Amino acid sequence: MSYLELTHPHTTPSAVLVEVPHSGLQVPPEVESEIQSTPLAVLRDSDIYVDQLYRGAPMNGATLLVSRVSRYVVDLNRGPEDVDSAAVPRHPRGRHIPARGVVWRARTDGTPLLRAPLSIEQFSRRLELFYNPYHQALRDVAAQILQEHGRVLILAAHSMPSSGRRIIGGGKVRRADVVPGTRGRSTADGRIIDLIDSHFRESGLSVKHDDPYRGGWTTSSYGAPKRGQHAVQIELNRALYVDERTSEIKKEDFAQLQAVLEQLVHKLGKLLRGSGQFATG
Repeated sequence: MSYLELTHPHTTPSAVLVEVPHSGLQVPPEVESEIQSTPLAVLRDSDIYVDQLYRGAPMNGATLLVSRVSRYVVDLNRGPEDVDSAAVPRHPRGRHIPARGVVWRARTDGTPLLRAPLSIEQFSRRLELFYNPYHQALRDVAAQILQEHGRVLILAAHSMPSSGRRIIGGGKVRRADVVPGTRGRSTADGRIIDLIDSHFRESGLSVKHDDPYRGGWTTSSYGAPKRGQHAVQIELNRALYVDERTSEIKKEDFAQLQAVLEQLVHKLGKLLRGSGQFATG
């Protein structure tokens, strides 16, 4: 069974590829007995409804890749070598890292997620069944777009809680509406980054680059502007479109944000169709 959804452009194809790795809610039967959780926890620890926010991307020329597997199974925005030694004690590359490596051992609220530490075989099965197919598809589609257009932009589509903890002094601080992550403008051409910034600001949204998210493993691994392959992680503040207490969609706000994202995808496609070389910026 495939847990991927690949939607090709419904109109003139552009060089934009939107990938949604964290909105999946499925815990496949192969690993269900290894995980202790609830459907509500799965939903709240997902990038909630991000797949629906971007469903108009193909109508604006983009390719859309969505994983339907919960990140309680595998975190597709981590490297395969990001192995928590407490989650997979016998893994030769295991190390002491936070509880959420490529396989999580705890939920974001700290509640234990694994019923027991995984064996090497159990860990490898998760990568083989759910992690590797997603990244193989992402690589293949990106390579095809690059071949056809001479460039490709991977938009890594995510969402984030509306607030985070202050590093100094404690308490919580509200995050910006949009956080584009480009690891110090190193993963995409400056014109792409500037267009994203100006588009969201002109839409009335606040923007803060690389704070608190600089772009995860996918952005850093796939972003190679000198080779024509650009990557930007876009984190959307969940309070823009969902009631964080109930996980219910704010219908009017949701529709408005969908329109903003459709316009962004259209603008980026138009930019990438232009002549001239793109470089780092």
